[in-house]
Amino acid sequence: MSLRPVLSPALRPVLTTAAGAALLLLAAPAVTATAGPSESVTVDPVGRVAADGTVTLSGTYRCTGNSGPVFVSSSVGRKDATTRYGIGGTRAVCDGAEHRWVNTGKPASDPIEPGAARVEATVMELRPVGGLPLPYFHAADERDVTLMAG
Repeated sequence: MSLRPVLSPALRPVLTTAAGAALLLLAAPAVTATAGPSESVTVDPVGRVAADGTVTLSGTYRCTGNSGPVFVSSSVGRKDATTRYGIGGTRAVCDGAEHRWVNTGKPASDPIEPGAARVEATVMELRPVGGLPLPYFHAADERDVTLMAG
């Protein structure tokens, strides 16, 4: 007597699709980068928190050589906490020149108060690799900032 698990006919296509997607991801090359001398992102030392909890963060970026859409994303959290909240995203232009970015957003669950905070900014491209858009990181920065009311 052989004991084999029996798959429901309705479950087979789902598992086949999941297995195929996993194989595609394993076959795709890893896309990573280290920021070269011509690529950077900075975070301004002061951000803003509006009365309604909307946070505004800013800085500069420089990137080159993209083949897909590029964004400057940012996140903020209390200085002593591990939880970070995404604050907007700005479309980036990778022409080698320095540009300003400004992201605005409102954390969904936990309001950020004025005071000390930790901000991270990332310049990330969705680079097409084998037909799939995979993340390619051009630059990242993390720093302590002061969030001012207003």
